[in-house]
Amino acid sequence: MERGTFLYEVWVARWSLLSGFGITVSSAVLTIIIASLLGMIFGIALTYGWRPLRWLIRLYVDMLRGIPVLVLILFAYYGLSLFKINVPPFWAGVIALGAFSTAHIAETIRGGIQSLPHGQTEAAKSIGLQFHQTLAYVIIPLATRRVLPPWMNTCAEIVKNTTLLSIIGVVEFLLSNQQAIARNYMVLQFYLFATGVYLLINFTISQFGAMLERRFAHLRY
Repeated sequence: MERGTFLYEVWVARWSLLSGFGITVSSAVLTIIIASLLGMIFGIALTYGWRPLRWLIRLYVDMLRGIPVLVLILFAYYGLSLFKINVPPFWAGVIALGAFSTAHIAETIRGGIQSLPHGQTEAAKSIGLQFHQTLAYVIIPLATRRVLPPWMNTCAEIVKNTTLLSIIGVVEFLLSNQQAIARNYMVLQFYLFATGVYLLINFTISQFGAMLERRFAHLRY
């Protein structure tokens, strides 16, 4: 490997880049898991929940969707410390991204459930299924098939939003590239490298979404 080439500089910065890549992937995966679970619960509650609970969740969804994610990240890190709640930067970022993405996924799930024909629920009742059985065997599978594309889009947005965690000192993948640039001034090469890695991560997510769509393709109504 020739000294002064891009590959040489990548090799020199390999541990920093690998660490940044690990932080980007782990923060994205944790956020996707948290936001998907809470988003599904909130989406179901928005449709079938007790009215005061629906109002509370609606307020949460509308508020979080209207606040820039950068503001949420800053609040989770700096704002909570004002209340003597000290959260490490990584976890503050995951909490902020999770709260933001939960609101979007909850609305996606609600829309998916409400787009289902009412007759599906009635048919489930007519064969004696309880509500939780109807939810588990009919509503959630059918709604999942409908909401997969926007759901995967939100997951891709989460990956891209992890770049904002650098504002609170989290050395994610983009910031680790910027640190390498500060040493060797290979601006274009390292930004193209970072772009390629983010595209690869989101391509993996899109392929996973396509696999799920094929798995749910047999569900027709």
